[in-house]
Amino acid sequence: MKQRFTIKLSISLKARFRKLWRLLQNIVFGLCFILFSWLTFTTITLVSASSKPVDGFLVLGGSIRREIHAAQLAKQYPQIPILISQGSPDPCIWIIFQREAAHLEKVWLENCAHSTFENFYNGVPILRNWRVRKVKLITSGTHFFRAKLMAQIILGAHGIWVETETVKEIGIPGNRESWIKTELDIIRSLLWALLSQVIQPQCSQVTKLVDVDIHSWQQHGFKCEHQGLLGK
Repeated sequence: MKQRFTIKLSISLKARFRKLWRLLQNIVFGLCFILFSWLTFTTITLVSASSKPVDGFLVLGGSIRREIHAAQLAKQYPQIPILISQGSPDPCIWIIFQREAAHLEKVWLENCAHSTFENFYNGVPILRNWRVRKVKLITSGTHFFRAKLMAQIILGAHGIWVETETVKEIGIPGNRESWIKTELDIIRSLLWALLSQVIQPQCSQVTKLVDVDIHSWQQHGFKCEHQGLLGK
């Protein structure tokens, strides 16, 4: 009797195991199908976006010369929005654009980021809200490799094609390459490329350049990078 019970219990466990195994197989198959469909759709979107004109500029902080270059771009392409991610103090950027006689209306300053990864972490929701499909990334040569890879992974995951432009530096810019840091950033960029499909962080420190209160800043004082030649 005991032996029969043991046999029945063994058969029951095997049947449950087979059902669980089939369920896991179906789940894995479903996830693979969703991932394949998403990759296919994203690839088609990127190929389509690659042939379109640039409709957004993303400037990474780390050197005031990038912001000077951004002001020159604003003069040439006043219709294209510019996002400057954690750049120089707001009044410094305001003075640069005024000095260059560049348009301020389509320039936004994002001051939540504290790393290259966070530049894209905070930038993606803003660019998506602008419906940008092809962005030009502005950075420096010493920062180019890591920034380009991370941009292509994170922005590309949202169907945004990335072009790059480097600004010639004088002296040592704020961003330096490190293989260990590059590898870690690429790993978390891959993870965020997936997670950001359902999680959309919102930066609370986004200011339109035209709304910068330069008089208030002048009363409290501020300091700009000397390469900007702003007299502060």
